[in-house]
Amino acid sequence: MRNRERGLRLKRPLLLKCFLRYVGSVSLLALVAVAMPHSWMDATHRWLGLGEMPSGPIVGYLTRTLSAFYALLGGLLWVLSFDLKRHLPVLRYVAWAMIGFGGIALIVDWQVGLPWHWTVFEGPMVIAFGKVILWLARSVSEEGR
Repeated sequence: MRNRERGLRLKRPLLLKCFLRYVGSVSLLALVAVAMPHSWMDATHRWLGLGEMPSGPIVGYLTRTLSAFYALLGGLLWVLSFDLKRHLPVLRYVAWAMIGFGGIALIVDWQVGLPWHWTVFEGPMVIAFGKVILWLARSVSEEGR
C-alpha cells in the first residue's frame, strides 16, 4: 500500500468523527424552528418563493416535529462520533437510512412541486451524506484487521 493511501486510511476515522459532528451540529440548529413563531416561518416561506404558509394544527405539528426529529438525529450523530468502533453497526444503519430517506425526499419534493433548487439540493445532499459516512466508516472496520 502506498504511503499516501495508508495515510488517508488512517485519517478517515478522524474525518468521520468531524463529519458526524459537523452534520450533527447543523441538524441541532433545527431546534430553533421547534419554538419559532408562525410569523417567522411564514416570512421564511415567502422568502423562499413558496407564498403564504398555510396555518392550522397539522402544519404546526409537522413543521415542529420534523424540526425536533432533525435535532434528535443531530444529537445521535454526536453520540455515535464518540466511539466509532462500538457504534459501527448503528453508523452503517444511519448511513443507509439517510441514502433511502434522500431518495424518498427527492421523489416527494418533485411530486409536491417544490422549487427545482430545493429538489436538487435536499435529496441528493442527504444521499451524499449517507455515502460519505459509509465510505469513511470502511476505515473503522479495516482497523480491526
